[in-house]
Order: sequence, then C-alpha cells, then structure tokens
Amino acid sequence: MAEPKTPKEGGPVNRSASNASTLAGYEDCAIDYAQTTAPRPEASDQPGLVELLKLVEPESRLLEIGSGPGWDADWLEERGLVVRRTDAAESFLHFQASRGRHAERLDVIRDLLGGPYDGVVALYVLQHVERDLLPTVFARIAQAISDGGVFLLGLREGEGESVEIGSKGDAYYVALWPRSEIVALLAALGLVLHWSHSFEGREGRWMTGLFRKASH
Repeated sequence: MAEPKTPKEGGPVNRSASNASTLAGYEDCAIDYAQTTAPRPEASDQPGLVELLKLVEPESRLLEIGSGPGWDADWLEERGLVVRRTDAAESFLHFQASRGRHAERLDVIRDLLGGPYDGVVALYVLQHVERDLLPTVFARIAQAISDGGVFLLGLREGEGESVEIGSKGDAYYVALWPRSEIVALLAALGLVLHWSHSFEGREGRWMTGLFRKASH
C-alpha cells in the first residue's frame, strides 16, 4: 500500500483506536486514497520495489499484504513477477476488481498467509497493527517466506503509539517503532537487513527496509 496521504491530525493513543477502527476508516476512503496515491510516471518514490527486483528471479511469487489500490502490484507484475494481492478492506478489493484486478481479503493478524513465497511485500500498512501483536505477525511472515526469499517492509519510525484522525473523522491507530528494534526483531527470525531507506513523509518519518531470509 502506498504511503497514506489523507490529511490527519495526531493525538494521544486510546483503545478506541485499533486495527479494527483503522480498517473501518479505510473502508470509507478507498476511492479518495486511490486517487491521492495514484502513480505518477515521473515519480521514483518506491526505491524499495527497485531494490526488491534486484534480488528475485523473473516469475517469482510474492504475497502483498495491504495492496490497497494495487499500484505497487501493477508495477511488479509489469516486470514479470507474480503477485498475490491481498487487503483486509473490502473497499480496496472492490476498487481493484473495478479495474480488472483480482485481490483477496486477508487479515494479517488472524488469517493464514499460505506460502511459501519468494517474497512478501508490506508497504505502509503494518504500522496499523497493535504494538503487542506485530512481533507475532512478523513471525508468521517469516514462516511464509522461502529460504533466500525477501521481505519488503515500509513502517513508521519513532516511539510509542498514536491516533490519527482522518478527514472523515475516522480514528487510525499507528504504532511507531525505532529502526534498531525492527531490525533486531526481524534478524531474530532469520530476516537480515539487506537495504534500507528513511525519509520524511506527510505523517512523519518512514523506514523502508528490504530483508532477506537466510538460506539453510
């Protein structure tokens, strides 16, 4: 999923904001989100996809978590990769279907991920998973990746948790993670950092990291 660009306001976290409330917010804004994140021919704002392409073979099979409108999957498929598009929001599944793309509903917290895959892509989506649940989600992702496979992750950098209020009043839960903690969590699961890039986005600082699973 592309970096969110809907204007939001920050606030202290409370448990009225959660992964579930965040999902409800995305159900309300799929078309607006798709329009604000639509790819621009001159843009090069997804260097992680370029780096991923260097590590995988043509026709490699990828799982994309949080496909959203499907722009990143389009880019990858145009370059010969096979992408299983998934999202937890039905609105994004319908949006992709409206333009002839097939995407499946997948809740990364509760559903089986399948696999093994040559890689998993989760860009700008896992910040909405509650802090205490993300290590378990990471473990499930690691299990779904073949030895030598890759994990491309985009995540908010920082400390603690927050709530962001969307333009329609929906509450979006966001967990912030120090870069060092993310790298350590994934290294413990056999996913070693290969490349990373940090940048300032509209909602704060983001890290994009490409991890590779050790071969045994």
